[in-house]
Amino acid sequence: MVIDTGSELSWLHCNKTTGFPYVFDPTRSLSYKPIPCSSSTCTNQTQDFTIPVSCDSNNLCHAILSYADSSSSEGNLASDTFHMGSSDSDISDTVFGCMDSGFSSNSDEDSKNTGLMGMNRGSLSFVSQMGFTKFSYCISGSDFSGLLLLGESNFTFVLPLNYTPLIQISTPLPYFDRVAYTVQLEGVKVSDKLLPIPKSVFEPDHTGAGQTMVDSGTQFTFLLGPVYTALRTEFLNQTTGVLTVLEDPNFVFQGAMDLCYRVPINQRVLPRLPTVSLMFEGAEMKVSDEKVLYRVPGEIRGNDSVHCLSFGNSDLLGVEAYVIGHHQQQNMWMEFDLEKSRIGLANVRCDLASRRFGVGLL
Repeated sequence: MVIDTGSELSWLHCNKTTGFPYVFDPTRSLSYKPIPCSSSTCTNQTQDFTIPVSCDSNNLCHAILSYADSSSSEGNLASDTFHMGSSDSDISDTVFGCMDSGFSSNSDEDSKNTGLMGMNRGSLSFVSQMGFTKFSYCISGSDFSGLLLLGESNFTFVLPLNYTPLIQISTPLPYFDRVAYTVQLEGVKVSDKLLPIPKSVFEPDHTGAGQTMVDSGTQFTFLLGPVYTALRTEFLNQTTGVLTVLEDPNFVFQGAMDLCYRVPINQRVLPRLPTVSLMFEGAEMKVSDEKVLYRVPGEIRGNDSVHCLSFGNSDLLGVEAYVIGHHQQQNMWMEFDLEKSRIGLANVRCDLASRRFGVGLL
């Protein structure tokens, strides 16, 4: 399943879905309950429902979920009993989506997933329904494996964490997601050079636009126009003579990443690249080495592959926010402490962290 800190509702591919290796068959569960349209769960809706829920032909709650990468999922809301790890208690009537279709995007990775685990602060998220006040994860940089811990992790015995507080605004604002994990971005550095950007540019305005969300369900990190432009300009300056720029104004990767380079296909190791550091209140996220660039699959120019800066322009996507995606979180321990309203960060190799806990990579 995709662990998505930017989504509320969890869902699984149900047995009606074809083409997926692992599915959930509700007919084999004695505790499975479809949710009718009349249920308050259906009528109240969740943050995910960009399209209002509807009744299907069986008078059951039908939902369509859509995501920032243009993927989507469609099916019925239901509840079932969930059991986690070594816990002695079962959590009954846990709400999730029993989906007929999901991840309607072109990603090959999406076809390997059996569903999505919604982990934000909404009332129907997996974290909220299961009653966890803390969870942690580490996303591997070498493949799509990783480590997820629900509950207390005691990770500090391996490496101290630097914490940044979660930002909460109780007043409803049109462009502020109140159930997202929002932190305060304060600046961006390229190598050791702090970009000359006023701190006010990083703060949400009166409409809520400009919040910084930590979203493991989004692949890359997107910055609002003025910050992205400053980062692009400085990174370009610091890579002059080191990398060959892709001179193609018509090529914009994923519609928002327009600084790309040509790298010889037979060049196995990239040259030393500038480090991009995201500065938060109390913590710093360093994006270095191969994480700074992303090789675009299937994009070949002559004898060169195409690599793009792994940061995009939010303005080109029509997103009024800074979004910290999972590519930049690779090989970084991420602790979400809901009780103390903070996020802890530490650079670490995921495979070594998993051994420390005595478990293999998931």
